[in-house]
Amino acid sequence: MKGVKRFFSLVTFSHTIFALPFALLAAVLAAGGAPEPGTLFGILLAMAGARSAAMAFNRIVDRDVDAVNPRTARREIPAGAVSVTAASAFCALSAAVFVLAAWFLNPLCLALSPLALAIVLGYSFTKRLSVLSHLVLGLGLAIAPVGAWIAVTGRFAATPVVLGLCVLFWVAGFDVIYSLQDEAFDRAHGLFSLPARLGARRALDLSTIFHALSLALLYGVFVLARGGPLFGAGVVLAGTFLVRQHVLVSEKDLSRVNGAFFTANGWLSVAVFLCGAGDVLLRR
Repeated sequence: MKGVKRFFSLVTFSHTIFALPFALLAAVLAAGGAPEPGTLFGILLAMAGARSAAMAFNRIVDRDVDAVNPRTARREIPAGAVSVTAASAFCALSAAVFVLAAWFLNPLCLALSPLALAIVLGYSFTKRLSVLSHLVLGLGLAIAPVGAWIAVTGRFAATPVVLGLCVLFWVAGFDVIYSLQDEAFDRAHGLFSLPARLGARRALDLSTIFHALSLALLYGVFVLARGGPLFGAGVVLAGTFLVRQHVLVSEKDLSRVNGAFFTANGWLSVAVFLCGAGDVLLRR
């Protein structure tokens, strides 16, 4: 049991709360109601596989950096709780589960699965290459609603693409806030992040712009889906949680970064799903 908990901790399983509700919302919108149980199972399996593979791979790639960063030195690999070999096997197994789930869902999901894996695994190298790493992380999570829509319908459409872009800028915005904690460390070790490149104040300004774009795109989803009052309430709640993040954190006070990162964003994703999906289900 302890071994299982270590792997759950390795991939920060609780952070599934960020992308999963948007994937489920896309599935409900695509189906015009509750998706078929088999399709829903396939989406959940694909989400679990892709996310676990991505997080395990990230921990493997970042193990040397994590070991010298006081904030991350107690993570499972640098702390010796999980070996690189075990993490690699877990990553490979998770990737295989994702591909298997894509095969189960439909041919287009299977055809796109290598590209999806390339994006979610490739993110781990971007912080060594470009300050755009925040946007690449957002792209990795933006795949979730697009993939869920394709899982239900077998084709692309405008609505999931707009929802995916909403997720991209939302994630990029809160990742900038989270990376404020490592501004000095990233600069000292030659890692790329917006706070390290621009400083905390300008990075927060860009985070605000990212979140404003995200909210505008969510409103676009509301329009495309012909949402009702309940979905509209979800858009308003999302805006409230986005504003709260920027109230909680400033360049001079990072003590509430975790509250801004996990609590506000967790509630945001759940609120948007409950309101958006509830709106669709109640209007059937």
